[in-house]
This record gives sequence, structure tokens and C-alpha cells, in this order.
Amino acid sequence: MINAIYFCKTKQSMQTKAGKNYFSMLLQDRTGIIDAKVWDLNNGIAHFDAMDYIAVTAQVVSFQNNLQLNVKQVRKAQEGEYVVADYMPCSEYDTEKMYQELTGFMKSIQDTYLHQLLEKIFMEDKEFTERFKQHSAAKSIHHGFIGGLLQHTLAVTKLCDFYASQYPVLNRDLLLTSAICHDLGKIDELSEFPENDYTDEGQLVGHIVMCTIMLDQKMKEIQGFPAKLENELKHCVLAHHGELEFGSPKKPALIEALALSFADNTDAKMQIFIEELKNKDENGAWMGYNRNFESNLRATSKPNV
Repeated sequence: MINAIYFCKTKQSMQTKAGKNYFSMLLQDRTGIIDAKVWDLNNGIAHFDAMDYIAVTAQVVSFQNNLQLNVKQVRKAQEGEYVVADYMPCSEYDTEKMYQELTGFMKSIQDTYLHQLLEKIFMEDKEFTERFKQHSAAKSIHHGFIGGLLQHTLAVTKLCDFYASQYPVLNRDLLLTSAICHDLGKIDELSEFPENDYTDEGQLVGHIVMCTIMLDQKMKEIQGFPAKLENELKHCVLAHHGELEFGSPKKPALIEALALSFADNTDAKMQIFIEELKNKDENGAWMGYNRNFESNLRATSKPNV
């Protein structure tokens, strides 16, 4: 039997085949999410709702090879009993250090107009910058945690910087600026934690178009911003998913857009695999079929030392 406090991510009132009412829940802390059930709705089950922090007494059971909590008692937790950051998934990297590293790339941009654009977005709007540093990059697929957007953006930018060093034909300033900006629309596409869910605007418009609209507005505030450069930056953002079937409004027509799409896809896929490895059964190397890779995945064997 365990006694612990969790964030109640979802709560559903359901019925068994025999017509008995019960609660089905997803409970969360920073280590992950666990399925939970309240089978006996007795006096020990106080009122609570989804999005509440709850104190539970529960038995840990195994159901279909997954751990599940059989909750015996529950009540709403009081302020002071929990720290919000302990119940939300967070980046394992230091947010401020990541942002300082990303700022270093911004400072390296030599093109006057692109440099002004980055300053206008990140330096002039401190509230926007704080939201950027704390935001997730996805609801669930990859980087779906506090600081995930910053972590993903930095990784994509570093990959693009490497590409620029390997392939001199690339316009480094354009490529790195598009890498830094490519997912800014996610700040309004997804709500903040604890919800971390799609907003109406996110569902109807999507982060790629939202980002392009934002960049269009910011570039128009910079006197003399070249129309050709404006369209090239917009194209890189619009094409960064690479394929139309992946939600990209355009396929890459510029080599910088191609490089950005590769970097974005590489970091996304690597993070998905990393998260699968973290969640794998400790007793088994094979992790089962994954639709993102269309393959049965396996953990790499440990080296003999």
C-alpha cells in the first residue's frame, strides 16, 4: 500500500459490465503517468476533479503487464502539501544554460535584418521569452515536457550549425534563424502546463502557419527588411516538416529548408526513441512495435568491459 500525492490528469466516471460505477484516472508526477482506478466509491473517496492535486492511498497492481493503482482512499491535497514542479515532466537539462547557449547562436547571426528580427522576438518581449523557455514542444509525441520547446529548438539549431560547417553552400544566417524560429507557433498552439493541450487556434490554424504569421508581423516592423529574405525565411518555416503528409504546407524548395527539415526530423525521432528507451521494461531488450518507426524496437546491448 502506498500513500502519495499525484496530479490528476484525467478522471472519468464509468460502469463495469455489471453496472457498478467506478472512476478511471490518469495520475501524473514528474516521473510519468500511471493508470488508476477507484473501484469502491465509499466514504473514503472525497470529491475531486481532473486537474486537481490529490492525496491517495492505493495498492499497486499489475494489469496487462502494466502497473496500475487500485485507489482505496482519496482527497484533494492542500496548498503546501505539494510543489507544482514535482508533478510536471521537465527537461533534464538546465533551462537557463540552454537559453544562454541558444542566445550565443543568435549573437552569431551577421545579417543585419535577421539579427534585428531575433532581437525583436527574444530580447524586446521578456514575457514571450519566459513562455518560450518553459513551454513544451508537443502534447505527447516528443519533447512534451516543461522546457521541451527550448531543448528541441537548441538541438535543431546545433544540428543546423553543423550542417552549415559541412556544406558551405548553405546560408548559415538564414538556416540558423529559421531553426531558432521554426517552432515558435507552438507557444500558442499548445496551452501551458498542467493542461499542455491544443488550443482552439492551434487546432484550427496549426503552429507552422501561426509561426509564419508572427514572423510576417515582426519583419514588417523592421524598416527595409528585404522582401526576398522575408520570403526565404517564411519558406523555411513553412517547409520544415519536409513532406505534405507530415503537415508541411510546402515541400522544401531551398537547400536551407531541406537542411532544416532534416534537423527537425532527426531531433524529433531521436527524442521519441530516447523516451521509449526510458519507458522500456527493465527485464527486456525488445520494446515492441512502434508506429513512429514502423518497426519493433530494441535497446542496444551493453558493451563488454
